[in-house]
Amino acid sequence: MLKAAENPPMLLPGVQAVGELRGPWWVSHTRPRFEKAFAWDLAERHVAYFLPMVERITFSGGRKRRVKLPLFPSYVFVCGSEEDRRKSLQTDRLCRTIPVGDQSRLRNELVQLERALAANAPLDLYPFAAVGRRCRVRGGALVGVEGVVAERLGVTRLVLEVRTLGQAVAVTLETDLLEPAD
Repeated sequence: MLKAAENPPMLLPGVQAVGELRGPWWVSHTRPRFEKAFAWDLAERHVAYFLPMVERITFSGGRKRRVKLPLFPSYVFVCGSEEDRRKSLQTDRLCRTIPVGDQSRLRNELVQLERALAANAPLDLYPFAAVGRRCRVRGGALVGVEGVVAERLGVTRLVLEVRTLGQAVAVTLETDLLEPAD
């Protein structure tokens, strides 16, 4: 288990935000539990990536530990040229790369996700088939973030989708902070 200082940064060092990365995106499907090692390999090769991680508390050996875990297990988002894609394949840590059809949609979804992570919002994986109205947060740390409103176990959540993966995460918030996005 890695200490906090041993975790790779969520973005390539020197990159401040997902929105400043230019070039085509693709999704790298890593071998199981190789996301962090793959991110370190990309950093060494100066290939831009985004590895969203959340802090969780685990118990092991009778001890309580804080760990950072990938939000989407086995997936790392990579941005760059075809040469960068080749460099990532040379790491021997990938099962495959997934092409992204709608580049602007993925970039927007990743920016939304990055903002939620920066606000330290509690995120949980959420079933993708969330049915409800598309809304925008109008106040607080997540102002401007858009997603689909869902209710689960009596709690209102805003579901942030990453369609390329067919997955989503949900953030819990008060309904009075939401306004219709359309």
